[in-house]
Amino acid sequence: MNFLIKNFLRGLVIVVPIAVTVYVFYAIFTKIDQLLGLPVRGVGFLVTILLVILIGVLTGNIFVKRVFHLMEKVFTKAPFVKTVYSAIKDLIEALVGDKKSFNRPVMVLLYPAADARVLGFITREDLSALGLLDHVAVYFPQSYAFAGRLLLVARDRVIPVGTDASRTLAFIVSGGVSGL
Repeated sequence: MNFLIKNFLRGLVIVVPIAVTVYVFYAIFTKIDQLLGLPVRGVGFLVTILLVILIGVLTGNIFVKRVFHLMEKVFTKAPFVKTVYSAIKDLIEALVGDKKSFNRPVMVLLYPAADARVLGFITREDLSALGLLDHVAVYFPQSYAFAGRLLLVARDRVIPVGTDASRTLAFIVSGGVSGL
């Protein structure tokens, strides 16, 4: 019986991540196909990718830039829409845009007595607007989630980490299992 349980659990470790990943992508692709009303599966995803690339190319055009700027103005004026739009835009900009905020991985000594350290990313150096001249903003992503916590940390508790930012993020999000 021990043999069966051990191998069942070992199989789960292999099958579950693959199955969940395939299911999530299948659900996304299917939803895109349904929204676009296309009869061939997967074409909707391809069309979406091409549309995003086309929009990226067109935003170089001055007329299209003005249209997107106007649309952005409308989104940033509406009460609830503003909050959602701004948060999503800032997050995307932080991950892949020109601002790329998650590019300075650090280790923070949170509890000196316990020598407990946390990995995160410096997102803002200057906190003088908050009256914190000797602090920096450090974002700590959570493991197995698209969430995190922002702490304002004394500069002397922040230690730069000599690893690649994307590998550090993978390490944190995977709960220390992958990356680095």
